[in-house]
Amino acid sequence: MRSLLSGAVVRSHGGAVQRLEATQDYSLLTKETLHREEKIRIGNAAAELVQPGETIMDSGTTTAEVARHLKRMKTQPLTVITNALNIAMELADLPGVSLMMIGGLLRPVSYSFVGPQAEAMINEFHANRLFLAVDGFDLENGPSTPDVLEAQLNNVMIRSAREVNVVTDFSKLGRRSVSRIGPYERIRRLITDNRAPQEFTEGLRKRGIEIIVV
Repeated sequence: MRSLLSGAVVRSHGGAVQRLEATQDYSLLTKETLHREEKIRIGNAAAELVQPGETIMDSGTTTAEVARHLKRMKTQPLTVITNALNIAMELADLPGVSLMMIGGLLRPVSYSFVGPQAEAMINEFHANRLFLAVDGFDLENGPSTPDVLEAQLNNVMIRSAREVNVVTDFSKLGRRSVSRIGPYERIRRLITDNRAPQEFTEGLRKRGIEIIVV
């Protein structure tokens, strides 16, 4: 398995090689198998930022690792707002966590809800922190994702959060997907792994964005 700026390469059980392009949408199961160790470290670092009593929002496969670490750390009480079914299932039975599930149009590929109804619900909330996983993040256009409805909902989430944390592994950095999510000005920090290109992280620091490398 290796990563390119244009996509990630995955070797299947049959030996065939498939390139995952930033502009295409892939299933949650496929994404969860990519750079698993990096995502676990990123999720742990993100979860350590959360303080008892906060309201947080999250969206994406890497943020499922944030939820798993929060579950193990038992950071309580918390209010968690999410549009992702996999994250909701991680936290549904956790005492001390108030879980708010965003409804709308289900995207089967990601098991997440999007669309006007989801955006209207998010507009009613305010969160201390947003943890946002992305499919692309380049220095010119910022974070991006293949699905336009997902991008629109993520943009509403960004506007509804006091602090925005992008959580993504090195393979997403320096590449661009189809739909731009939002401006740099709203991003507080990037949490990524130690294979992140130094040129990219330095470019973000010049824009005033904090970098946590794990």
